[in-house]
Amino acid sequence: MTDAREVSAHPLRKRAQWCSVALGAAGAGLAGVRAVYAGGLLDVWVAVGLLFALLGIVCLYAATTRVSADAHGLHTRTLLRRRHIPWSGIADLRTYIQYGRNQQVHRVSVLLRDGRTRRLPLPLSASSGDRPAFDAELDALRAMHRRSGAPESGHVPVISNRAAGRGTAVPALLCVLLLAGAGLAAWLVPVVGAEKEAWTSAVPCTTGTPPAERAECLSTQHAVIARAEVSRGKQSSWLYFADGRPLERLGVSREGARGFHAGDEVELTVWRHRVRVVTAEHHVWREHFTGAGEAAVIAALCALGAGYPGARLLLHRRGRRLPDDEVLPSALPFAGALAGTAVWLLPFCYVHPMGPAGSPTALVWAAAGAPATLGMFAWAWRATRIRTPGTPAAGTGVPARERREKEDVFLAARFLEHTDYNPNGFGTHIVLGDGPPAVTPHPGPGRFAARRIPVERLSVTGVRRVRGSDGDTVARSWHIAELDDAGEPVRLAAAPADLTRILQELEAGRRTAPAVEPGPSV
Repeated sequence: MTDAREVSAHPLRKRAQWCSVALGAAGAGLAGVRAVYAGGLLDVWVAVGLLFALLGIVCLYAATTRVSADAHGLHTRTLLRRRHIPWSGIADLRTYIQYGRNQQVHRVSVLLRDGRTRRLPLPLSASSGDRPAFDAELDALRAMHRRSGAPESGHVPVISNRAAGRGTAVPALLCVLLLAGAGLAAWLVPVVGAEKEAWTSAVPCTTGTPPAERAECLSTQHAVIARAEVSRGKQSSWLYFADGRPLERLGVSREGARGFHAGDEVELTVWRHRVRVVTAEHHVWREHFTGAGEAAVIAALCALGAGYPGARLLLHRRGRRLPDDEVLPSALPFAGALAGTAVWLLPFCYVHPMGPAGSPTALVWAAAGAPATLGMFAWAWRATRIRTPGTPAAGTGVPARERREKEDVFLAARFLEHTDYNPNGFGTHIVLGDGPPAVTPHPGPGRFAARRIPVERLSVTGVRRVRGSDGDTVARSWHIAELDDAGEPVRLAAAPADLTRILQELEAGRRTAPAVEPGPSV
């Protein structure tokens, strides 16, 4: 696959794709023959043939796709176009993760010098089985880039859904749509409020009511139920009337349809040319009128719902100076602030849909809720600030005598690599205090199943924020300490304050531990 001159990436399962192309060609032929001899396109075999033809076109596109790299740059070839990108115009090659329903698709993303990005059609990985081949092809492309270009990063950036380099089109579109829904619902508040008020104040028509005004009063008609059709899902239920008079059928709720039976004599109340009430001897159905309070609640829900994607956009804006593969803080604190705001805002909108309007109770209600919302959002803003990591200074650890006198303290932390003291990534906590630092699979108490950390082998090479390559299981607010374990790189993840304390203890233990004699060479 690789040599010093050229790197090529070909699609997987190429033989199966060409078989699908042949099947698609046969389907296209079948569709053409059936369309000619069956006399039209409305034929089952024509539809089946067109479906196979479409599948063949998709497989033909995949089978003819090719990506190669040489000393001059990247070359991509698809069924419709060819493209060449010189190494001088490429800033970096990254891993871009697309999230499906039950899988993650890894692709190669090209960062250009002008800041734009392009995703290559190959190589790609859709399962853990073909992930090693994908990593090998990406490493080969990056090696070619290092020889012929000037990459910006020495590691492989991974652009996950939590990374700063992820696009913001989806949250922006969702925010705009929800705000538009909130505006529409707010515009309807006085409309539906006036309609419900008119229905509530409507009176029966009299003989002296002019014909032009009879739509605003209540008129009655008699009818007989022919049958009642109760729907099973959320569809409307129907009342059918005998002889189709005064109308053929009327859509009602499912509960309303259950109370009527064939042969029931009913009285229909008509308002604004529509039947609003159906009254029988034993059952009454009334049409539900949406009130101003309900419309105001819908508007508030849409506005609060737009706040979460808006918070994601805000966090992306705050992290615009971060590297593309660094993880942004979580927007959950803003979601908590929005939920806390909904506790007081939704009842307020339902009771006072048109605003306080000088009501003392409403004014006190709003005056108490608004500062609470401001406080919650100020807390969310502080909780999502981007903390800059730092390496603890040497000599700041707790002395060994004081450590022995302390009780054990369990701190949530994880070594991300499999080591002899963290086999199969079993550790979830690090215990400090009465004894040497150790990795445990539990938060205590006691050192059951603990494995001692060989502090004499470890040295800190740097502390950084979480990257996409660290995986989705590491909390966004944690920091990563990069350690050297006797020549092997090891990553330790923990909350910033806990990580600082752990590194201080490791440094203090390393300074007080006896020197390790090197073993005989083999």
